[in-house]
Amino acid sequence: MTKRTIGILGGMGPAATVDLFNRIVRATPARSDQEHIPILIFNDTAIPDRSQAILHGGADPLPRMMAGLDLLARMGAELIAIPCNTAHHYWAQLQAGVEIPMLNMITETVQAIRREHPSVARVGILATSGTIAVGLYQEALRAAGLTPVEPTAHEVAQMMEAIYGEQGVKAGFETGLAKDLLLGVGAALMDRGAQALILGCTEIPLAVHDGDLPVPLIASNQILAEAAVRESQK
Repeated sequence: MTKRTIGILGGMGPAATVDLFNRIVRATPARSDQEHIPILIFNDTAIPDRSQAILHGGADPLPRMMAGLDLLARMGAELIAIPCNTAHHYWAQLQAGVEIPMLNMITETVQAIRREHPSVARVGILATSGTIAVGLYQEALRAAGLTPVEPTAHEVAQMMEAIYGEQGVKAGFETGLAKDLLLGVGAALMDRGAQALILGCTEIPLAVHDGDLPVPLIASNQILAEAAVRESQK
C-alpha cells in the first residue's frame, strides 16, 4: 500500500515532537522498515510561544509556522501534523495557506472521546492558558454534545507552572512537582464531575500516564499519532 509522507511541524516543544514521532512508529502496523510511514520532521524551536502571543501580545508565531509548512511541502510532505494544541488556534489560517491536508488535533481528540468512550458526557480539560482562553476544546466538546469541565484561573496557573516552570516539563522534568501539579488539577476536575480528562497540551502526557488517575486520560498526541497513521494510508 502506498503511504503518504507525513510532515511534522515540531519544536513546540522538542520533547513533544519526539513523542509524536515515537507514537506514530508504535501505532503503525509494520513488520519491517519498509512497511513504516515516511516522515519528515522540522523541529523549529524558534517559533514564538503561542500562549504569549494569544494572551500577552507576544511575537506572532503564524509567519514562522507558515514558513515551516512551506519547507515541509517543498521537502515532499503530503500530510501535516502539528504536535501543539495551542498552535491549533491558527489552524484555519495555516490550512488556508497550504494545499497539503492538515490534521486537526482538537477535533480528532474530541471525536475519539465520542467513539471510544460513548458513556462519557463531562470532560475535563488540562491545557495551557492560551488553549483554555480561546476555548479550543470547550467549543469542540460542546459541538460534539459533550460538557466541558474547565479549570479555574488558579488551576490554569498551576498547569502553566507544571509545563513552563523551572521544574516544568519543558525544562526536562517529567516527575516531581510538574507531575504533582498536573495530577492535582486532574483530581480537582474529577471532583467537579469530569468523567474523562483531555491531556490537551502535548507536554502533559510526558508526565501524566494511563492509570495515574481513575478516569480515562485522553492524550492528544496519541490521538494525533493514530490519526496520522490512518490518514497516511488513504
